[in-house]
Amino acid sequence: MSEMMRTSAGNPIVAGFFEPRTFSIQYVVTDPETKRCAIIDPVLDFEEKSGATGTHSADALLDYIRRESLEVEWILDTHPHADHFSAAGYLHDRLGAPTAIGAEVTQVQRLWKGIYNLGDSLATDGSQWDRLFAAGDTFRVGNLEGRVLFSPGHTLASITYVIGDAAFVHDTLFQPDFGTARADFPGGDAGQLWDSMQEILALPDSTRLFTGHDYMPDDREPRWESTVAEQKAQNPHIADISREEYIALRNRRDQELPMPKLILHSLQVNTRGGRLPEPEDNGKRYLKLPLNALEGASWGD
Repeated sequence: MSEMMRTSAGNPIVAGFFEPRTFSIQYVVTDPETKRCAIIDPVLDFEEKSGATGTHSADALLDYIRRESLEVEWILDTHPHADHFSAAGYLHDRLGAPTAIGAEVTQVQRLWKGIYNLGDSLATDGSQWDRLFAAGDTFRVGNLEGRVLFSPGHTLASITYVIGDAAFVHDTLFQPDFGTARADFPGGDAGQLWDSMQEILALPDSTRLFTGHDYMPDDREPRWESTVAEQKAQNPHIADISREEYIALRNRRDQELPMPKLILHSLQVNTRGGRLPEPEDNGKRYLKLPLNALEGASWGD
């Protein structure tokens, strides 16, 4: 795990925590004036070979919050993740802070409820979270105002959180040397993804962009911060490319990508707000793995 911080007057301190098993970045975003903060995209550890869950990654956030004497106001997810479990439920139980996600999560719940054949065991009204954010909604982190952009394309429910001069863009944009997110998950759409990126790139050029993953091309060290200006100038999926060219590029690349190894595990947890399925009569919890549910997915290596 690594951690990075940067601050500017009146804008948030952003601490990023890299989780190497899933190449994910968790964030703690702090108003330096009030020491109030929000957690964004926390990770609940899962070892798929043994079926073991753990809280090491989320506990690192708690250690940082305790060390910095912060007060948590929000536990935020940018979307229902397909490559790691959300620790929102665990952190809510520890901290009592409200959880939130985009309002279109109800569409994702309905979609995956059918895939998993969950019947009445999954409510599809978003009630697993304390607040559902729509485009244009605002919230506060201390004295800082946050606002929400609706950013579909990677998923039906993806949103971007803009807090001060920082925008948390989840899996829409990666680092400029890697490109952009895939759009072939159930409910994804490359055209919508392009449109979502354009709204993000219309923010001021100095806006700091924080991504949800980093895959470290050429074995470089993990990175998760860029700026709007850097993305527009350097990202090969953005610079000097049209919407139509991007859609063709994205669709062609997505056909070659295997599905994330935890997609079928994680969506049945993350559509429950980061909660594991309820124990069965033997006290054990179980995940369902639907066979042949993701038609056309590449087998990979």
